[in-house]
Amino acid sequence: MKKILLFIFLYSFSIFAQNPDFDSRVNDGIKQIYNIKFAEAETTFRSVIADYPQHPAGRFFLAMIDWWKILLDPDNESYDEIFFQKLEDVIYQCDQLLDKNPKNIDALFFKGGSIGFRGRLRAFRESWLKAADDGREALPIVEEAAALDPNNMDVQLGFGIYNYYAEVIPNENPLIKPLMIFFPAGDKEKGIEQLKNTAFDGKFAKYEARYFLMTIYYRYENNAIIADDYAKLLCDDFPDNPVFEKWRGRVAVRRGDYFLADSVFRNVLLKADKNYFGYSRPNSLREAAYYVGNNLKNYGQLDSAKIYLERCIFESKKIDEEGEESGFQVNAVLFLAQIAETQNRKNEAIKLYEEILEMNDYGRSHLTAENSLKNLRGEK
Repeated sequence: MKKILLFIFLYSFSIFAQNPDFDSRVNDGIKQIYNIKFAEAETTFRSVIADYPQHPAGRFFLAMIDWWKILLDPDNESYDEIFFQKLEDVIYQCDQLLDKNPKNIDALFFKGGSIGFRGRLRAFRESWLKAADDGREALPIVEEAAALDPNNMDVQLGFGIYNYYAEVIPNENPLIKPLMIFFPAGDKEKGIEQLKNTAFDGKFAKYEARYFLMTIYYRYENNAIIADDYAKLLCDDFPDNPVFEKWRGRVAVRRGDYFLADSVFRNVLLKADKNYFGYSRPNSLREAAYYVGNNLKNYGQLDSAKIYLERCIFESKKIDEEGEESGFQVNAVLFLAQIAETQNRKNEAIKLYEEILEMNDYGRSHLTAENSLKNLRGEK
């Protein structure tokens, strides 16, 4: 009798999990989030909550809307608390479901996912210890979900993220390394394999896995060719997502494909001028203007380059703190000084080089400015 009841439960769960209406609406909502159509996504997921109140997916993906608002404007921390609160709501609902049925796969999956995303924001804000603790807490929850449903490739996203970063982050941040003795060991190669499983066979998490793989290959694996494969996939699926589009441009710069980079970043600026949602953030505009201006400078189109570099500085000043200027602003001023020097505008060049010495020393900016000032002033 117990076996029959277990079969009925599992069969019933399987029918629900594969409900075409549920899957279709959740997938539509996920695509709306990645397409930066937040109002439509909120409508979709509130309808999912109304029609499937016992399923945590609706509340979880409502929180993902706020996650993407954070990604669009990472210097703005005003969404952090509401994001954390929405994740706590998901965790609370999942705990209620698990009290009734400890083997509820959806509750396990979305609880683990919520704790994992809480850790992601904490890592984003460089709260490394709390982030690592969230990873430690989420891992056994996701492992239990995977044991119950080994064919669920979405679960592999959590494993992949943990395995990769548990090996890489301590090496990048030596202060964290001693703390990792309290956490399961990572395996970055295994993590990449798990992320690829989700990226190509996942149902709800494949785009997030592709995003992770793109950033991993760019930042840590130093492989811009593979990073570009994922950037292209994401941009093809979501052509009006400014985060994905900027990453495509960055990867193109890393690959030395300046023609593509120029095209991508000009498109970012064009969409900003047309008021596409998410494209008018100062962090997006300064980056796009910087790379277009730098490309024009390298091709000798100095007057045009000056226009874009000045725009980069204008946008940078909206978000850079004095004495902590970003590399975009410092290099933009340096390039303007070099342009002025090339065009024999000596006084303007001197003024700009002196301005650089009052700014954050980025790379060799101070040394370059000092040497240029000596040459302009005829000093030995």
